[in-house]
Amino acid sequence: MDHARAATSATSPPAPFPLAAADLCVKCGLCLPHCPTYLDSQSEADSPRGRIMLMQGLATGRIAISDSLEAHLDGCLGCRACEKACPAGVPYGALIDAGREQLAAQRPDRLKPTRRLSAVLSRASLRALVRVALWAYSASGLQMLVRRSGVLGRGRLARLESTLPRVALRSSPAVRATGAERGTVAIFIGCIGDIAEREVANDLARLLAACGFRAEITAAQTCCGAIDQHAGHAPQARRLAQQNVAAFGSGHAVAILPLATGCAATLLDYPRLVADGGQPFAARVQDPIAFLLAHGDALRFKPSPLRVAIHDPCTQSHVIGQGDALRRLLARIPGLEAVTLDATARCCGAAGTHFVTAPEAADRLLQPKLEAAARLAPQVIVSGNIGCSLHLAGGLLRAGRGVTPEVLHPVRLLARCLA
Repeated sequence: MDHARAATSATSPPAPFPLAAADLCVKCGLCLPHCPTYLDSQSEADSPRGRIMLMQGLATGRIAISDSLEAHLDGCLGCRACEKACPAGVPYGALIDAGREQLAAQRPDRLKPTRRLSAVLSRASLRALVRVALWAYSASGLQMLVRRSGVLGRGRLARLESTLPRVALRSSPAVRATGAERGTVAIFIGCIGDIAEREVANDLARLLAACGFRAEITAAQTCCGAIDQHAGHAPQARRLAQQNVAAFGSGHAVAILPLATGCAATLLDYPRLVADGGQPFAARVQDPIAFLLAHGDALRFKPSPLRVAIHDPCTQSHVIGQGDALRRLLARIPGLEAVTLDATARCCGAAGTHFVTAPEAADRLLQPKLEAAARLAPQVIVSGNIGCSLHLAGGLLRAGRGVTPEVLHPVRLLARCLA
């Protein structure tokens, strides 16, 4: 963006803020014990009701934009635990997105990192380059050499490197449904999933085939738009949503199954982002584990004497729900012991890109999970959200407490145990 356009954007009014929805908040404070950032800082400005007051003030002109205000709004993890606790039904997730859109209207430069990241993640060709680079870094042995040598030290660069995923270059195969075919299911792989979780898509296709469903991955799909949506870059979020709605169309797929719970939460929000087609699209979105449970009577698992710790992503706990589906499926695996990693169900700190952009705060939130992992000593930790998985795996690697548990998507574990 040139200086003239930046100046024009900086002086243009922000997008309409939903003041009526914000006014539903009666500032009762019942959200406070559920807000991880408030519990961390003990600052009202880092609580849901405090942030709502800041956004109301900004929208009405009673509060001027400042670095401090921006930091408090950006510090929100978007975990939406407050929504479940709110007796007034305040749509906090929509409010924080709208508040950040206000910030972006007045400070357009704040979107530069998001624009660059979105430009890469929304293009299949650039995602492929990233995937090949990460694969080469790992397959060549360079990653092992870097980690063992300690050449990066203990700073931010070393921490970022510890969160890099291992990737596979294989494309998702066509897996034939076994028995009578019951229909076609579309897999929403997502942008980070396209880079780091292609094997998860393969495994989900195997599990679906065992249930009698044919899986397809629509080539025209793109990033779900979560990164742009939660940064306040609403026009790009809407463009990506429109592209996905068009890519999946009315279709013949009986359901759309997102690999990541973070993607699922955004796809379910498409009625708000896309006026034409958003609602019927969202109506087809289903949790893949819940789908397998509902249609998986034919699934048979071999004995697997593992202790598995379940990490429930915030998007699973507070937006999608159906977290018991995984526990019920794991209970069908002979010899497997499933435990909950952290019964408090508080955010691990991943929160999209938060674990990269605010590493100190993210690591404070991660610490209870690492302590629980050390106490429970599982062989495997499962998480249905790629951001949580990368954050957990990086934290476990840096902690270096003996044998590190493997961090897997639950679909990978289920496929490994398939008889």
